[in-house]
Amino acid sequence: MLDLGHVRDHLDVIEKMGRDRGIVLDLEPFRAIDTERRALITSAERLKAERNRASEEIARKKKAGEDASELLALMKEVSDRIKRDDERIGVLDEQLKNFLLTIPNIPHASVPVGKSAADNVEVRRWGAPPAFDFKARPHWEIGEGAGILDFDAAVKIAGARFAVYKGLGARLERALANFFLDMHTREHGYTEILPPFLVNTASLTGVGQLPKFAADMFHVEGTDLWLTPTSEVELTSLHRDETLNGDDLPLKVCAWTACFRSEAGAAGRDTRGLKRQHQFQKVEMFKFTRPEQSYDELEALVRNAEAVLQRLGLHYRVMQLCTADMGFASAKTYDIEVWLPSAGEFMEISSCSNTEAFQARRSGIRFKSPGGKKSEFVHTLNGSGLAVGRTWIALVENYQLADGSVEIPEALRGYMGVGRIPAGANR
Repeated sequence: MLDLGHVRDHLDVIEKMGRDRGIVLDLEPFRAIDTERRALITSAERLKAERNRASEEIARKKKAGEDASELLALMKEVSDRIKRDDERIGVLDEQLKNFLLTIPNIPHASVPVGKSAADNVEVRRWGAPPAFDFKARPHWEIGEGAGILDFDAAVKIAGARFAVYKGLGARLERALANFFLDMHTREHGYTEILPPFLVNTASLTGVGQLPKFAADMFHVEGTDLWLTPTSEVELTSLHRDETLNGDDLPLKVCAWTACFRSEAGAAGRDTRGLKRQHQFQKVEMFKFTRPEQSYDELEALVRNAEAVLQRLGLHYRVMQLCTADMGFASAKTYDIEVWLPSAGEFMEISSCSNTEAFQARRSGIRFKSPGGKKSEFVHTLNGSGLAVGRTWIALVENYQLADGSVEIPEALRGYMGVGRIPAGANR
C-alpha cells in the first residue's frame, strides 16, 4: 500500500504510474473522499476549539452563580455535531484505506516502461541449450512413457490441472525441494521455515493478494482461511504488526510449501503438462531489509536463484520486467527463465521482486535501530528459489535421452540414489 500523503500530494505521478503499468486508475473517487474528509476535519477542529472556549465560559458562569443553561444547550448541539463528524471521518478513513489497497506499487526508476512482456529486457544468459540428435519430447510425454507421471489418476482424484507423480518421479520432486532448501540454508544464509499452508484474510491483504486477486485463489467456505497461493504470504506475516531490530536486518528466510491457484485468469493456457497447475510446490526465498539495503539484496536474491540452476546445469536467461508486466506489489522484478527443448523457448522458473515498503505498510512491519528516534517501514523482497514443478519439467526435458530415459544431474544423485530414470520406470 502506498502512503496516503504521498498519493494525495502526487496524484499526477500515480496517474502516470497507472498508464505505465497499462491500467486505468480512476482517482476521482479518491479526490472526492479526501476533499470531504479534510473539510470535515477542519470543521471538527473548529468546533472542538469552540467547545473548549465555551467550557471555560460555562465554568466561569457557574462559579459566578450565573445561568449557563443556554450555553450548555448550545454546546450539546456542538458536541452532537462533533460526534457525527468524527463518525463520518471514520467512515471516510476506511474508504480511503480500501481505495489505497487497490492501487499498485510505483515502479522503481530503473524499470523500463513497456506495454507488454515483449518489452522486457534481457539482462544476461548462462549456459547453452542441450544438443540432441533426436526430436526433443515434451515432459508429459517423457513422464507418462517412463511411468513417473499420471494425469489420468489426478483427474479421478481431483480434476483437471492436477498431477500424480509416481515412483522416481515423486522422488525427483522431493529431491529437488531438499536440494533447494539445503543450498539456501547451508550456502546462502537463509533460515528454513515450515509455515501453515492455510492463510487468513489479513495475511493475504498484507502482501497485496487481496482484494485484487480473490478470483485466483481457493477460499475455504465458512472460514476466514484460504489455500496459500505462495509462501510469500506466510513469510511476510511472520512479522506482521511488529517492529524489528534494525541491527538484525537483513533477515533472510526460506520455505517449501505447496501452493494453490485457481488460475481464473489463465483459461485455455498451457493446458498440457505441469506448467500451470492448481497445486504446485515451490521453495520461496524472502528478505526483510532496511530501505538502503534492498536493491543490493535484490541482486543477491537473483544470484541465489541462479546458483541453483547453474548447479543443475540448466540453460537460462535473466529478464528485467517492464512496467506493464510486473506484479501488483512489485517495485522492480527480475524473472529467470529456463530453456525448454521441446518448445524451443524459455519458461519462467523464478520471479524475484523488491516490493520496497509496499507490503510492509499494509502488514505493519517496521524496524527501529537502538538509539533511533523513530521507526521506519522495512523493505520486503521475495523470489522463487525455485518452483519445484517447473524445475522438474526443465530437468526431464533437458536431460532426456533418446530411449525415453532421463539422466540425473550430478548435483541431485545423492538425493535420488540413482543416476538415471529408466524408460518405463514405475517403482
